[in-house]
Amino acid sequence: MSLTHRDVATVGIGGPVGSGKTSLVTEMVPKLREAGLDVGVIANDILTQADADALRERFEGIVPEDLVAGVETGACPHTGIREDPSMNLAQVDDFLDAHPELDLVLVESGGDNLAATFNPELADYSLYVISVAEGEDIPRKRGPGVVECDLLVINKTDLAPHVGADLDAMKRDAETVRDGPFVATNCKTGAGVGDVLEHVREGVLFA
Repeated sequence: MSLTHRDVATVGIGGPVGSGKTSLVTEMVPKLREAGLDVGVIANDILTQADADALRERFEGIVPEDLVAGVETGACPHTGIREDPSMNLAQVDDFLDAHPELDLVLVESGGDNLAATFNPELADYSLYVISVAEGEDIPRKRGPGVVECDLLVINKTDLAPHVGADLDAMKRDAETVRDGPFVATNCKTGAGVGDVLEHVREGVLFA
């Protein structure tokens, strides 16, 4: 695989607000660090640093503070990951200037089923995160976020019986509409997170 940014791999994590992207990142980063990888994290938001501030607090003592950054897009976050990723690319370069040993950068951004796709200049590998609470019909609607990502993550599986979602139907639909893999996760228990990490390793780090 030819990586876009010198020798650092970039992984885009998109999905609707509330799907559990931040929870997934929170689970992934410590495990990546335990594997000996130096990791940077970028959180996209419209006008605030709230997500980045929350991640800095969660990763205190795990990730250097200057390797967690917020990008304020000033418009829908998908603009900064799809149409014009220059702000995110600049942040990756800033990370690398200070930490040339960096192995991986996670780029998190909210966005709906149609918009949260990543420009290939920004992400070498992309995840799209959906929640069972958003409706079991999301996979079968075949939005670009669901269909075009490298890995689809069906999150918050524990909520399925409480919101009337048929998890098996979501899995069947995901298999039908996608050529690539999908993983079901519950970030509260960590279930499925290891599978997500394995796909990331195979898709980017060991490609």
